[in-house]
Amino acid sequence: MSNLDPSFWTGLEVRVVDPTAIAQVGALCLRNGPSGPEVLLVKSSRGRWIIPKGWPMDGHTDAKTAKIEAWEEAGLQKGKVSEAPIGGYVTKKRFDDGRVVPCHISVYRIDVKEMTKTYPEAGLRKRKWMPLKKAIKKVDDVGLQALLGALK
Repeated sequence: MSNLDPSFWTGLEVRVVDPTAIAQVGALCLRNGPSGPEVLLVKSSRGRWIIPKGWPMDGHTDAKTAKIEAWEEAGLQKGKVSEAPIGGYVTKKRFDDGRVVPCHISVYRIDVKEMTKTYPEAGLRKRKWMPLKKAIKKVDDVGLQALLGALK
């Protein structure tokens, strides 16, 4: 795992950086803030700032899955989701049993129109809107930092 490539990509052409990586779908929730674009971050179960993300769901496109994850983890009520990933990154997924495996996250942009205070994981996760520059400093995943930095 020491050779895990922290690469990220932007645009519609998805790169498979590691063919052994497991796949997840991420939701990059954005809104216009008082001083420019803001991104919605949530605290992971391990206390890290991340974007809402989860496993692909049978019967749903990845774009729909991203929207569902944003609802469950952050309270997205209404928003327009991109039909294709805007990019993605590779990270390490740590399981409760101690395993660590590479994880390939395809990220979908959601332009947020409305949020709700009541949502499935409201008692489990803290959520926070941050300007892009601050969000880049808060996340510790190199690939996610690079993806956020490409949005400037």
